[in-house]
Amino acid sequence: MKSILVTGPIGGGKSTVCRILADAGYPVYDCDSHCKALYVSVPGLVDRIEKELGIPFGELGRIFSDDSLRERLEAIVYPLLVKDIEEWKSAIGSGLAFIESAIALEKPSLRHLWDSVLLVTAPADLRHARNPHAAEREALQQFDQQKIDYTIVNDSDLESLHAKVKLYLETLL
Repeated sequence: MKSILVTGPIGGGKSTVCRILADAGYPVYDCDSHCKALYVSVPGLVDRIEKELGIPFGELGRIFSDDSLRERLEAIVYPLLVKDIEEWKSAIGSGLAFIESAIALEKPSLRHLWDSVLLVTAPADLRHARNPHAAEREALQQFDQQKIDYTIVNDSDLESLHAKVKLYLETLL
């Protein structure tokens, strides 16, 4: 199976691209939603996070402005996420699958989970208009262009984005 990381800055359109891929029948693993599901499904995880980070779970958003908290949270959650992704990949039985994450590319513990990287991006003004958190989270989302295998620039309408995704898929087949 070939696994592709779909990444990009907040507001760039990676979720829209992943919906297009899913609608075309490709399996897509959304790291954000699966990670949130782990908080519910793994017994004691929330308590462990609160204890090891020293903050209430409801204040987890502080990780976006505190590197130490973010690194400690990642050390707890990422091994569970890796296991979940590996189990998902084993169960889907598809020749091609996609993993959506804004930050995975720069996380060494996750790099073995995909074969290539698709960057979905857009000009800053469009990203900021699409998502009010785009500007504040940009510092956490840096993309080493040497790790990118293909880029889709989402700078137009949905029809154009569909065409760009179709062109990208043609390069894979």
